[in-house]
Amino acid sequence: MRLTRVHVAAPLRAGSEIALPEASAAHLSRVLRLGLGDACVLFNGDGHDYAARIVAVGKRELRLAVGDATQVRRESPLAITLLQGIARGEKMDLILQKATELGVTQVRPLSSQRSEVRLDDARAEKRLAHWRAVVAAACEQSGRATVPDVHAPLSLAAVLGALPDGGLRLILDPDGEVGLRTLDVLPGTPVLLAVGPEGGWSPLDREQLQAAGFGGLRLGPRILRTETAGLAAIAALQARFGDLA
Repeated sequence: MRLTRVHVAAPLRAGSEIALPEASAAHLSRVLRLGLGDACVLFNGDGHDYAARIVAVGKRELRLAVGDATQVRRESPLAITLLQGIARGEKMDLILQKATELGVTQVRPLSSQRSEVRLDDARAEKRLAHWRAVVAAACEQSGRATVPDVHAPLSLAAVLGALPDGGLRLILDPDGEVGLRTLDVLPGTPVLLAVGPEGGWSPLDREQLQAAGFGGLRLGPRILRTETAGLAAIAALQARFGDLA
């Protein structure tokens, strides 16, 4: 039987004890009905799973004894960074959840000229915390022990200015000059995939992306919604160059 996996944002060491955050403790004890002596698996994003067993249960606290670490090898050989135009509410959650399941390495949320979602500093901070929780939960479900990094939301220009040099840079375009079958990704080459917001890329956005070295990738003749486009492209790239056999 597969054990429940729980993400904790804390160092983990065999032989130590750890108290789970209240939300995780409530999920294990009240939703899953786990109790004293029951086993689960902890991970903190360092690439390992840690065996764990419940040793104390309180009204709002649940303590676990941390056991041995096991290295987890579920990361794709293809390192994909998703530059995602911020979408509304559940659409953005869906994108982050499924991109994590498909093996994306990091996500850089961005706003552009036609973005329908505008975040002030306070809202951006809350959304970032929420997005990171969505990604951690997706790792719990999918078995990943390395948590993709979700960066703070920035403008398109700021995101492009913060990118490291190099990498294969792609935007989805039904009229793009490169098709998936003719695309060549050398081993170890990072892939940066830019997906526009619900309103699409503006001409100025496209100019900025092209100036930053992004070329058009043609997946097919149809225009895909923002919550479909990136996921379809990630799945196609993983099937062609990664670990989706």
